[in-house]
Amino acid sequence: MSQPLRHVFYIDVLRCLAALAVVAIHVLGPLRELYNIIPLHQWLAAVEINALTRWAVPIFIMISGALLLQEQRPFHLHHYLTRRVVKVVIPFLAWSVIYALIGGYSEQNGSLANVITIIQNANNKPTWYHLWFFYDFIPLYFVIPFLIPLVHKAGHERIKLLLVGWLLLTLINWLNIETPLRINIVLYSGYLIFGWYLAEHTPTLKRWLVWGGLLAIIANLLGSWYWSVLKDGYSSFFMGYKTLNTVLIAGMIFILCKQYSERLPSTLKAVIAHAARYSLGIYLLHPIILIPIRDLNNGVYDWFGHNLLAIPVLTLVVFVVSYGATRLLSAWSITRWLVP
Repeated sequence: MSQPLRHVFYIDVLRCLAALAVVAIHVLGPLRELYNIIPLHQWLAAVEINALTRWAVPIFIMISGALLLQEQRPFHLHHYLTRRVVKVVIPFLAWSVIYALIGGYSEQNGSLANVITIIQNANNKPTWYHLWFFYDFIPLYFVIPFLIPLVHKAGHERIKLLLVGWLLLTLINWLNIETPLRINIVLYSGYLIFGWYLAEHTPTLKRWLVWGGLLAIIANLLGSWYWSVLKDGYSSFFMGYKTLNTVLIAGMIFILCKQYSERLPSTLKAVIAHAARYSLGIYLLHPIILIPIRDLNNGVYDWFGHNLLAIPVLTLVVFVVSYGATRLLSAWSITRWLVP
């Protein structure tokens, strides 16, 4: 029997914020590599917004942990595969083909042979830049059934110890210290437990998590500028998804949304709850809207005078257009499965 996931409004807020942040990261993507090509203040605007939004992907994983690890009914493989795993895998495969077609025919000498080559290489390289997420996210569905009994039976103190060990591992990963545990499935699985823990408990160190997140944001902003100047080019040192600074920021955003989301006006709540239903579709679809924008030859960013204005406005426009397109696809039975 299917068990509906518990609906909590702050999860809707997190979904919308994470989707907006992902769109922003992809809007500013082409500008990051333009150090010494565009004016420094224009480049810094893009890099600093990038530094402020790297928590987006971790939040999506934490949401999955918060929702899926709450399950306490007996595990049924068929139900889990058909109602959880396939719901993500099939759209991923379909969109991989769609983007392979776009990539294969987008060049001047586009051809079916190009499309086939892109698909053949998809085992190691996603057919479009944003689909990398599913290469790490889908394997987590095969970890979740084993984490469920762990989080419910290990006890509060053991879970805290596990999280402390994981936080230490994210620091080790950030500092690029070699260890066999520095693998994606371990580092991303920590976000599942972290999301569940923050959803199910009010951490006694909540204030310290907020302060840690704020300090990490400051470190991201100042460090991204300093390291890039030192390197004489874009530095991704503060941009990792599996590093302690990003963990702290993601945790801060999670608990702040949990605590304060209910204070939003009822009208805004309704809009957020509705948009959150389409967050996965927005994630899958929005790069299509971005194709003409990210082409620097079109000069779209220049229309706004400064990237501090261009990036937020374009992010909002792309988000809204992607939302509308996702709604249209979800309204037709023949395409609904593309945007679950």
